[in-house]
Amino acid sequence: MSAILAMRSITKDFSGVRALDGVSLEVERGKVHAICGENGAGKSTLMKVLSGVYPAGSYEGSIEFEGHDTSYRTINDSEADGIVIIHQELALSPYLSIAENIFLGNEISTRGVIDWDKTNSEAQLLLARVGLDENPATRIMELGVGKQQLVEIAKALSKRVKLLILDEPTAALNDEDSAHLLDLINSLRGQGITSIIISHKLKEIRKIADTVTIIRDGKTIETFSMTEPDATEARIIKSMVGRDLDNLFPPRTPDIGEELFRVENWTVHHPIDTARVVVDDASFYVRAGEVVGFAGLMGAGRTELAMSIFGRSYGANISGEVYKAGKPIEVRTVSEAIRNGLAYATEDRKRYGLNLIGGIAVNITAAALNKLSKFGIVDRITENGVAEGFRKQMNIKAPNVSVLAGKLSGGNQQKVVLSKWIFSGPDVLILDEPTRGIDVGAKYEIYGIINQLAAQGKAVIVISSELPELLGICDRIYAISEGRITGEVARDEASQETLMQYMTAGKD
Repeated sequence: MSAILAMRSITKDFSGVRALDGVSLEVERGKVHAICGENGAGKSTLMKVLSGVYPAGSYEGSIEFEGHDTSYRTINDSEADGIVIIHQELALSPYLSIAENIFLGNEISTRGVIDWDKTNSEAQLLLARVGLDENPATRIMELGVGKQQLVEIAKALSKRVKLLILDEPTAALNDEDSAHLLDLINSLRGQGITSIIISHKLKEIRKIADTVTIIRDGKTIETFSMTEPDATEARIIKSMVGRDLDNLFPPRTPDIGEELFRVENWTVHHPIDTARVVVDDASFYVRAGEVVGFAGLMGAGRTELAMSIFGRSYGANISGEVYKAGKPIEVRTVSEAIRNGLAYATEDRKRYGLNLIGGIAVNITAAALNKLSKFGIVDRITENGVAEGFRKQMNIKAPNVSVLAGKLSGGNQQKVVLSKWIFSGPDVLILDEPTRGIDVGAKYEIYGIINQLAAQGKAVIVISSELPELLGICDRIYAISEGRITGEVARDEASQETLMQYMTAGKD
């Protein structure tokens, strides 16, 4: 079968740093081609070169699409040829509706007047195609990260796409929605649409990809067909990281103490539709040195539970009690929650967890500036010393602590977020999707950090959409469905099947 795309000897530098070093890639028409590599390997940079985000002239090498040499100078140029890229960072306007976002720049109009009936009806069809049951008039800001990702995909499908590039498309999705998306990609393949998928979820790669290309340190390591006998996850991992990872989860011997944190009868209403209950009479506890997981489908209420506990960052008409070491505590504001030893690492680190235009040092110390200030003035020398200590301890890959957080890879950004909360000195850490969008090597490091926190006697809560991850690192797991805690399973008794039964139980 002929190749729809050929990229040859692509080299790209940023301020003297070589991000791509002679990368070559060939994609067959009507196939799904996966690109794998650790964060910072150059995967997204390569796709930005292809799509015109990095224009012709800013890189070396050649690109051939549908048998013709191309030189895209803008993303509009590549889209005109039928190349559509969905970036890992969502590019939606939060104040516009779903329909407005889908057709932004491609409005359905008659004589310059937008046809809103047709816009909304066409948007509804696209939403159905990606399995998102939402009113097209709903504003993006009212959707969670996972649903926003589906809107991005619907937007891409509204264009006459020949080559669809998906950068970590399921990073924000749970297992059920991820499976739906993979089925969607399969159906597009049946329609003759070629896809390039960048993903760290190796089981998904095995399920969906026809061919895999591995990139490491800006270079092409190998390309192989997934029909080959040795096309295994172990082979992909070894090519990605340059070494074998015998176990995906670091070993840990739990040392669990007394109960450290408890929540009783916690109920939260939707902040806009206050009659709607999103967390319904939830009760749970975590002991010192224990890692407790929370499993649930999208919209189950896991993030809403965590955010409402952490200084009532989400919700209205919140009721219930919070206890630490057996004593009631107040968590009415974020500052009060931090003073009482709580920390919350958000699922959306780029939007809520980091100051992307601030340096590593500024981000690491942001939640505990009182430790570094006197008379309201921050001691920058001490701040840099603290940040440098975390840079080394957490293996944050950056030359110094002045590097902007927005310039770091996803795994290193997550280490900065964790450093920030560790520096605040918490007793209870809530980690919401701590490995979302992170490669297997960085995941292993994050798991090691979680183990260290538990070994220090912290109570650690992990919210994750990846059931194997919860089963691999947690001592106990709670399942949530429709805002209610429907089950609690010990590590030795837990399985994906058992958790899924609780996650789909619903209300009585």
